[in-house]
Amino acid sequence: MKYLLLIYDNEQANINKSPEDMSNTMAEWNAYMDDLQKTGKILAGEALQPTMTATTVRAGNPAPLATDGPFAETKEQLGGFFMLEATDLDDAIAWSGKMPHIAHGGTVEIRPIMEFDQ
Repeated sequence: MKYLLLIYDNEQANINKSPEDMSNTMAEWNAYMDDLQKTGKILAGEALQPTMTATTVRAGNPAPLATDGPFAETKEQLGGFFMLEATDLDDAIAWSGKMPHIAHGGTVEIRPIMEFDQ
């Protein structure tokens, strides 16, 4: 089954990291991605630009309304994702728990991908 692992973390804390801390963080993420790629489970994954680059679109009258910034102010921001072909939810949870940011208070939202009959 396909799962989307949505990576949430404190964006401001990451922006304020020293170059050495950021290098260490990236080394942890690269090791995680290497492990994930070795399993063949990864289908896609990307990091996102900071929320200050976001645009939110809502219904408007008469046309959709686009505004700068994220949909809501939150303590944690969506920073990226991985799409996995996991055996089951427990497998997706296990891979989520290995993400480096978890140990520092980050979270992962796991969402099964809806599959439609063709």
